[in-house]
Amino acid sequence: MARGMDSRTVVLEKKETMAEGVVRLTLRNPDWSDFPQWEPGSHIDLVLPDHIRQYSLCSPCEDASILQVSVLHTPNSRGGSRFIHESLTEGAELTINGPRNNFPLQDSRKYLFIAGGIGITPILPMIAAAEAAGREWRLAYGGRTRSSMAYAEELEARYGREKVLLYPEDTHGRIDLQGLLGLPRAKMLVYACGPAPLLNIVEDFCMGWPPGALHTELFSAAALGGSGASAEPFEVNLVNSGITVEVPVGKTVLEAVEEAGVRVLSSCRQGVCGTCEVPVVAGEIDHRDAVLSAEDKASGETMLVCVSRAAAGCPSLALEL
Repeated sequence: MARGMDSRTVVLEKKETMAEGVVRLTLRNPDWSDFPQWEPGSHIDLVLPDHIRQYSLCSPCEDASILQVSVLHTPNSRGGSRFIHESLTEGAELTINGPRNNFPLQDSRKYLFIAGGIGITPILPMIAAAEAAGREWRLAYGGRTRSSMAYAEELEARYGREKVLLYPEDTHGRIDLQGLLGLPRAKMLVYACGPAPLLNIVEDFCMGWPPGALHTELFSAAALGGSGASAEPFEVNLVNSGITVEVPVGKTVLEAVEEAGVRVLSSCRQGVCGTCEVPVVAGEIDHRDAVLSAEDKASGETMLVCVSRAAAGCPSLALEL
């Protein structure tokens, strides 16, 4: 089912540089009230001019007075990070949605955390939770250079080099995934966040691990690509509305449904926030999101209409809209 939205106005209390190309935003409520309790792995939407972007929360879960996110400056992006880095100033008011959690930390005796670049952000509260619970854990954190790796110094100083393994690529090479993942470890969960190439390799190494051991979060569902075979037109029957719409090549289900006058709650339109998840009544889905679990996708009971399509050879879908 579609996940609920909790929209509110916040104030940017502090904007600070955490590493080369990375700023941290500290947000608070205008009336200084506390935020709702959230869990490690949660994210918020930042509603920016002409953009809505999702950012993982990296502040301490126990401090409900603030929310913090860290943003990488990506000049080739569609403008969200550029606006944050170049135009957003302390004291500004922003609208946020959430927090929501599509990357929850499950209880385990042991954890291996793997982060690539800005993928360290959702891992920070997870490490704090694992440490507070007395669990065994290690972090493998890679980046282009030491200066580009936000929180690297802080993590190493706080937890020590035995637990925090840093891999600046220019001096140490890439993360030793063979050494970390080559042999499955009993009662250990793997949490990985970063760019698609890193996560693809992690997934390959974890093929022999127990089912459910690996948990990943992609920066963008577009990196998933989809099968490509379903890039063909299909029909969508909107059961509740009593209409059928055509979804041509190059248009999403969400766009086609909106053009037909049916409102669907949505946010990121990239398959990473889960807002536009709707029940599927009939049809086979080519899932292209980064939200649903493998079990959810296999069940075929819901889909994210902003990115997913009918599977190859499936001429029509029926949705509860």
